[in-house]
Amino acid sequence: MAPPDTFFRSSDMSLTQLYIANEIGREVVSALGEVGQVQFRDLNPDTNAFQRTFTKEIRRLDNVERQLRYFHSQMDKASISMRSSSEFSDTLAAPLASEIDELAERSESLEQRIASLNDSYETLKKREVELTEWRWVLREAGGFFDRAHTQTEDIRQSFDNDEAPLLRDVEQHAPRGANGDSHGQQSFQEMNIGFVAGVIPQDRIGAFERILWRTLRGNLYMNQSEIPEAIIDPVNNEEIHKSVFVIFAHGKNILAKIRKISESLGASLYGVDENSELRRDQIHEVNTRLGDVGNVLRNTKNTLDAELSQIARSLAAWMIIVKKEKAVYDTLNKFSYDQARKTLIAEAWCPTNSLALIKSTLQDVNDRAGLSVPTIVNQIRTNKTPPTYVRTNKFTEAFQTIVNAYGIPKYSEVNPGLYTIVTFPFLFAVMFGDFGHGSLMTLAACAMIFFEKKLLRAKLDELTYMAFYGRYIMLMMGLFSMYTGFIYNDIFSKAFTFFPSQWQWPEDIKAGQSVEATLKDGYRFPIGLDWSWHEAENSLLFSNSMKMKMSILLGWAHMTYALCFQYVNGRHFKSKVDIWGNFVPGMLFFQSIFGYLVITILYKWSVNWEHRGESPPSLLNMLIFMFLSPGTVNEPLFSHQAGVQVFLLLLAVVQVPIMLLLKPLWLRSEHNRARALGYRGLGEQSRVSALEDDSQIDGGYRDSMASDGEGVAMIAQDIHEGEEHEEFDFSDVMIHQVIHTIEFCLNCISHTASYLRLWALSLAHQQLSIVLWDMTLGSAFGQESPVIRVIAVVFCFYLWFTLSVAILCVMEGTSAMLHSLRLHWVESMSKHFMGEGIPFLPFSFKTLLEEDPID
Repeated sequence: MAPPDTFFRSSDMSLTQLYIANEIGREVVSALGEVGQVQFRDLNPDTNAFQRTFTKEIRRLDNVERQLRYFHSQMDKASISMRSSSEFSDTLAAPLASEIDELAERSESLEQRIASLNDSYETLKKREVELTEWRWVLREAGGFFDRAHTQTEDIRQSFDNDEAPLLRDVEQHAPRGANGDSHGQQSFQEMNIGFVAGVIPQDRIGAFERILWRTLRGNLYMNQSEIPEAIIDPVNNEEIHKSVFVIFAHGKNILAKIRKISESLGASLYGVDENSELRRDQIHEVNTRLGDVGNVLRNTKNTLDAELSQIARSLAAWMIIVKKEKAVYDTLNKFSYDQARKTLIAEAWCPTNSLALIKSTLQDVNDRAGLSVPTIVNQIRTNKTPPTYVRTNKFTEAFQTIVNAYGIPKYSEVNPGLYTIVTFPFLFAVMFGDFGHGSLMTLAACAMIFFEKKLLRAKLDELTYMAFYGRYIMLMMGLFSMYTGFIYNDIFSKAFTFFPSQWQWPEDIKAGQSVEATLKDGYRFPIGLDWSWHEAENSLLFSNSMKMKMSILLGWAHMTYALCFQYVNGRHFKSKVDIWGNFVPGMLFFQSIFGYLVITILYKWSVNWEHRGESPPSLLNMLIFMFLSPGTVNEPLFSHQAGVQVFLLLLAVVQVPIMLLLKPLWLRSEHNRARALGYRGLGEQSRVSALEDDSQIDGGYRDSMASDGEGVAMIAQDIHEGEEHEEFDFSDVMIHQVIHTIEFCLNCISHTASYLRLWALSLAHQQLSIVLWDMTLGSAFGQESPVIRVIAVVFCFYLWFTLSVAILCVMEGTSAMLHSLRLHWVESMSKHFMGEGIPFLPFSFKTLLEEDPID
């Protein structure tokens, strides 16, 4: 029986083989995907994706998925919202193969219909744009012709002159007038003058003019005017500002060049008649055709929107089904196929405690299929390192993510996530300690927890999602911050005065006189920091000293607690060499120096130095001279202090060679003893495949068939899958141990000093809170005029609250969280945690949809 799954260690894992009838392979994998507790191994690592068994099915599903994405893009283009996938993901069961075929056929027909409607709509839209542009050309060009007919002679002079300027306005060369259209027509025919009219984007008009000037050397006459309404591009659905142009030129070759240049710059050319009556008929015809196109366009659009709206009701469900089906066939491609028995063979890791659930799931699939051949679950005993699977819930998941970001725990070693639930928010609270700011953080976390279901369905931006994912971490940080704020007696930089102070002030105090408070007889402040310290001049000096020593105490407790897990791991893995070679000397070294420092801090706090009539000694100098001048104590803290320090120093020094040599020599001795007895190394073991042991497989079938009515059989088998273990090399082990010893000894000093950040961040938060209060609400309450005071308090409250949330809660909170994260990743986890585990990545539809959401 496997031990129960806990958060203290990873779950016990089993390597299993599944013998599945080919007819129900898809149904079995789909059912296991819903369970989400099985990690399949690829039994065809040398086979490329195009040669695998179910490549044809995957390609077919890829085509269906492409069609569904096409529907989604058309819906986005038409601004039609899709029904949320959250309404389907929890209720969709594995579809039948016939339903998948039906979905593929329906998707194919819908794609053809949508594509046909979309092409028709785009074609009609382009035609509508062309007619709209043509109408603008007819309107604007009509004015050009009406003016040009009165200025024939000026145009003739313009073309006769080689230096005729570009874009010379006809209106500047001739007086305004209006002659008959017949005169204008006759003049253009006599002069052999032609023209080109069209529409060009406004941003290209300048380049168009320069190219025409340089190509034709100014032998043209051009008029252009901007269209007041933007034209909608039917392809990109963008607004484009365009201009109408009419270019007069002499000769067919020049007109041909103008047309080529116009088309190369994206201009659209349209035919315009010089005769005003004919132009009127053209405009009437264009308007009529525009009306007809508009009616057809509206009908096509309504039909297309109706089709897309119908698809939108089920599109999310279809996409989920196809995504699941593709994942099933991708998994089936990892299986091995036994041609003789028509059986699929799979190897998978799964939690041992989930075997019963997996067996019952397979039994249900067999019962539904009504097959006489059972599905066999063959449990393999192997020496291969299993993946690490730590069971979490929505409360512990975020804390485990913090650990996994540093490294995956090794299989069955102590999981740092357990104590991180308490130590991470508590160390944060030591730096962030303020009852008021902690209350704001707690309220924000409670709001996210209360509206948890709504926020899960909503689309959150990246920062908001990070806060929502860590809502339970935020809740713990807020609660612990309220506790430390109560201990610090600090709420928005002010103090609680629930209890009377233990300090009393002299009664006769003169203005400007510096006085000292004295302790009351027989009374001490019941809990936390006395509120009188907030108004004292030496408040900062006192709190600095207290919080600095408190940081050392907390750091020592945190690292000692983490170091103890080294013993727990060594005992669990039955590794005496790690206990006696690493844990015991490391613990003695650490406690001889920093454990002694912690004891002296507590002793110094417990002594009434004023009653003794002595000044308290400096512990920092004591620790420094403990190494520089062993046996010499200038300011004794207690009797026989010099001898105790010499003994502890020698004890610490002795542990260094023990850490350095014991483990390598022990391992070499064990290796030589094993060689002398003739044992083979782990790297010399041969791999025996279950597929080659026909007798055992056949025996498994016979055992399963002998069980009356049982559809799933369990058999056990030994397969020694030897990993690529390296041969023992004493030099490598020695180098590794030297690095470990040096790092441990140096890190004991640097890591202890690193916990001083608890004091520094706490001081910074307190001082920022005081400054913010004094500069906002503090100055507002100090106003003498009642009216001004009320206005200032209202204004400054909003300013104070906004800055408190933005700076003290968000910015300072993020800073304290990152420092707490570093204390766990570096100072704590390095004492026992290797983080060399293999992540357990089960085949799970839930994980698949979370990693690649439909919406």
